[in-house]
Parts: sequence; C-alpha cells; structure tokens
Amino acid sequence: MIDTKLDMEDIPADMLQRKATSPVSWLFLFAGTMFFLMYLPILVLAFYSFNKSRYSAGWQGFTLDWYINLFQDESILAALRNSLIVGVSAVGVSAVLGTLMAVGLARYQFAGKKLYLGVSYLPLIVPDIAIAVATLVFLAAVQITLSGWTIVAAHIVFCLAYIALLVSSRLADLDPYLEEAALDLGATPVQAFFKVLLPQLMPGIISGCLLAFVLSLDDFLIASFTAGSGAVTLPMEIFSRIRTGVKPDINALSVILIVVSGAIAFAGEFLRSRGEKKRSK
Repeated sequence: MIDTKLDMEDIPADMLQRKATSPVSWLFLFAGTMFFLMYLPILVLAFYSFNKSRYSAGWQGFTLDWYINLFQDESILAALRNSLIVGVSAVGVSAVLGTLMAVGLARYQFAGKKLYLGVSYLPLIVPDIAIAVATLVFLAAVQITLSGWTIVAAHIVFCLAYIALLVSSRLADLDPYLEEAALDLGATPVQAFFKVLLPQLMPGIISGCLLAFVLSLDDFLIASFTAGSGAVTLPMEIFSRIRTGVKPDINALSVILIVVSGAIAFAGEFLRSRGEKKRSK
C-alpha cells in the first residue's frame, strides 16, 4: 500500500507561508483594528477621567477625586434622580402596554391590523428630533404644561415600540398549543395568560425593559424638548456643563454611564440567550 501520510518536511515552504497568511488572519487583523479605532475615544475618555489636571490639557498625575466629587455634587445627584424616575416610570408603563400590544397583534385579527402594526413601530425609524418636535407641538396644542411627567409621556412612545418588538420576537417562537392545552384543562383565558404565556414571555419582557431603560437614560433630544422648569435629566446636565469645555468630572461621569449601560445591556443579552437555550431544549 502507498503511504499517504506527509511530514511537514514534505510540504513546500511557500505553501506553509501562504497558509500562515490566510484570509482569516487578515480578517482578524482588520476586525481588531476597527474595534481599536472605535473604542479608542472611550479609552482616552477613561484615561483622562483619572487626571489631576482640571482642564485635561496634560497629564499631571493619577487621582480619584473626580469620581468622589460626583457623589457630592447636588446638581448631578438631582439630575440622576430625575433620569431614574423618568426611566423607571416610562419602562414600567411601556412594559405593560408593549406586552399587551404584542400579544394582541399576534393572537387576534381585526380591521386595519397591518396599518396599526406599521404605525406602532414608527418610533424605531423616525429620528429623535422629529419625535421631540412632534411631541412638543402636541403638548402645546392641548395646552399641557411641561414638566418631568411630560418627559415620561414622550419616552413611553419609543420605549413601547422597543419592548413590543422584543416581546413579539419571543412570542413568535412559542408553542401556541400550550395555551390551548391550558384552556382545555379548565383554565380561563386570563389564567392561561398569567400562568402559561406570561412566564414564557418574561425573558423577552425583561430584556426589552433593560434596553428601553438604557435608551431612556441616555436620551437628550426628546427630554430637552419636553422638559419643564426644574426637570433636568442627566444628559441635559452633562450638555449644560460641556459648553465651557470638557472637564475631568464630566469624563468620570461619562465613564460611569458607559459602565452602567454596558452592564445593563450585557444582562439583557444574557437573559435573552438563556431564554433561547431553554427554548431549544
């Protein structure tokens, strides 16, 4: 028999070199370079948040004072409190309405369903500036005084669309016969919804709420158009301070926001992936 096994010495050197410089290696190099360039500004921001220099003109030493001062700044704490109130309130209302909307669109047929489906997801594609101006014009037309709750109402508009979209994607993969089995066993439609359907939708609802909360926390345009006197959110406070230049305390606050937003996004993705694994089993 002919021995078909080849030693490394039998392979030409030019073939080994071509294998070492395969397209896959170039793809990894390109992807690494792109990620480095994308996240380089964030790295520079984090670097200068530890700088002793007040004006970030040059490195003058390492310090944590800017992070400590943030928790002693009354304006920052008040703006953070307003942002949390707006985010939690908007997400809480949107979670209920978005879940009911997704279930209704998936389970029931009615006149104008396709039109309603298209309109309900418009906030996902309409620019924020258009939503902000439209909301402000509507509030002025109905003579509603601007306040913190008008920010909540405006944030519900886009939070509702994001939560409904994620719940709909989760709902499309569920087994519809489970609800029918519950109804056949004597459960009422309400009991089937709360005991059978809702637990299965929970990963999608939670991930949608986390995504909507991050978007609400980071929103500046819509909040600035619909905010009343004294209703200052955290992005609005940051914008008002950087008009005279970016200071290290703003760098530190930005780093904290990036870390918190990343942690929330990671938690949402973890819950979504875990839900998909359970469903696949």
